Amino acid sequence: MLRVAVVGSGPAGSSAAEVLAKAGIETYLFERKLDNAKPCGGAIPLCMVSEFDLPPEIIDRRVRKMKMISPSNTTVNINLERENEYIGMCRREVMDGFMRDRAARLGANLINGTVNKLELPQSSNEPYTLHYADHSDGKSVGTPKTLQADLVIGADGANSRVAKAIEAGDYNYAIAFQERIRLPEDKMSYYEELAEMYVGNDVSPDFYAWVFPKFDHVAVGTGTMKANKSRIKELQAGIRARSAQRTTGGEIIKVEAHPIPEHPRPHRVRGRVALVGDAAGTVTKSSGEGIYFAAKSARMCAETIVETSKNGQRIPTEDDLNLYLKRWDKQYGTTYLVLDLLQRVFYRSDASREAFVEMCSDKDVQQMTFDSYLYKTVTPGNPLVQMKITAKTLGSLLRGHALAP
Repeated sequence: MLRVAVVGSGPAGSSAAEVLAKAGIETYLFERKLDNAKPCGGAIPLCMVSEFDLPPEIIDRRVRKMKMISPSNTTVNINLERENEYIGMCRREVMDGFMRDRAARLGANLINGTVNKLELPQSSNEPYTLHYADHSDGKSVGTPKTLQADLVIGADGANSRVAKAIEAGDYNYAIAFQERIRLPEDKMSYYEELAEMYVGNDVSPDFYAWVFPKFDHVAVGTGTMKANKSRIKELQAGIRARSAQRTTGGEIIKVEAHPIPEHPRPHRVRGRVALVGDAAGTVTKSSGEGIYFAAKSARMCAETIVETSKNGQRIPTEDDLNLYLKRWDKQYGTTYLVLDLLQRVFYRSDASREAFVEMCSDKDVQQMTFDSYLYKTVTPGNPLVQMKITAKTLGSLLRGHALAP
């Protein structure tokens, strides 16, 4: 029977392990910290709730209102008009714990351990050897152990050791910095079903800043490319100043930072090793969304393994695993290109950011944006509507002299 090791038990690793375990494939799921609270905005689209069978109790807030705030503090209010539509706000420690435990209940062998080294086989017939420190005894150092597996799925994040082992290549990345702030009850009620997004050179030269509501606090953070990482605390001070009216007086209960991939790794499959989620670089430009795409990429990878292994009766080859990438790129390649273009056009100057917020005031733009985000479908709109949106976009850019650069 096929043996698969999944390194990392975030939404990506747990989704892969669940699919494999359901198929009866011998699956080992590694997680370094079972109580890990990954730094993350924690927004998930509506389609993920149903597609991944997420229960209501893991969703802290159902956001139905969004404020887009320009560099000059011009505000555009965006409301979800359809009944039962929302953006889910989650704490990663809650969601990851649920998905990991479910994979274990379905048959994945959960190992509380840190994978320190992936030893590559000398021939195509030999297994991979994972060297790891077992933390099940409660010791921080852990007991050295090894495990052999026919296939390895690297779901171990932006600093993936699995990616390094297979020489998958590097990618450019952004830095996200976030503070969790517990607000007084009267201020927290303002964010009952509201999230805020701020743009401006004072909060990020190439991304956006956010205030996202959680169970008993708000996540206030910003992101910027690696080249500007020395400015990250200055930028965080910027979003704190811009949101001060609503967040002053709150208690900082956690400070977090983490890298965000900015494009796919050069090699996402090598030999019988596949990368998924942040390890593969599936985070989108412009929105910085990663949770859904991490889980989806891992599920597609695992489904390809089940299919090509004939439910674990044969060992898939590199060509078999590349089938997962072909399917992924065919389904989501256009989405990534469009969001990359949006970031290049609208995040490069305060003038273009003003144009971006102005464009978001259009109802057709709002509907198309939310349909794409909530349901992960890119469907062409009415040609007249498309022409109107294009004309409005160019008009906004020209009025702000944002096309000059």
